[in-house]
Amino acid sequence: MFLLKKLISLLILPPLSPVLLVILGLLLLRRAPRLGRGLAWAGALIGLLLITPPLVRQLTLPLEAFDPPTAPALAQAQAVVVLGGGARRYAPEFEGETVNRLTLERLRYGARLARQTGLPILVTGGAPENRIPEGRLMAQSLEQDFRLPVRWVEDQARDTAENARYSARLLQPAGVRRILLVTHAAHMARSVAEFEQAGFTVIPAPTAYLVGRPPSDSLLPELPNMNAAYGGWYAVHEWVGLLAQRLR
Repeated sequence: MFLLKKLISLLILPPLSPVLLVILGLLLLRRAPRLGRGLAWAGALIGLLLITPPLVRQLTLPLEAFDPPTAPALAQAQAVVVLGGGARRYAPEFEGETVNRLTLERLRYGARLARQTGLPILVTGGAPENRIPEGRLMAQSLEQDFRLPVRWVEDQARDTAENARYSARLLQPAGVRRILLVTHAAHMARSVAEFEQAGFTVIPAPTAYLVGRPPSDSLLPELPNMNAAYGGWYAVHEWVGLLAQRLR
């Protein structure tokens, strides 16, 4: 089921989904020229829009509605929970595997919050391919790179819902119910919903905002670029995730 979910998401998310529309349209040109041309142009247009900064900004802004926690909010928390965002499987400079850049962005902010508050840390993330779980790689990075101890390591979760459920098994018996939840700003809405459903009072601690204000001193319009392409993929991924969450 996990692999099926990953396959479906691969097919419906950019950059593959617009390309598939174009290919389907070209294949239909002989049998149904009007439909074929429509699908091909639709795929090309969608692909272009999803790498264009102004549209990507509009897709992402509603997702990134959470502000960093205030000092009074930090004072209410009992633990810092950092969600895994993936692993880098080939990292010979780290003697095998390590966290990827998404997870590292989250770990950096989690470490900052832990130093500010003195709170214990839980890291959560599994490994669907029988590799080293993300949770263990995250703990390794925090301990070796940030010189911070990790109190709890959850290493079975394969998605955000499991992050929440499996973290609850570790934290709630220890009396921890108010948590600082660290993940990407665009991922926060989905994460808060899952952790609240698991019984936590969540204090959002978003990091790595994808969207900023457009540059005010530039004479050129914002053109499609790789950063916008990444933001477009992430935004569509989160909107699809929210829809699946509602349907579930």
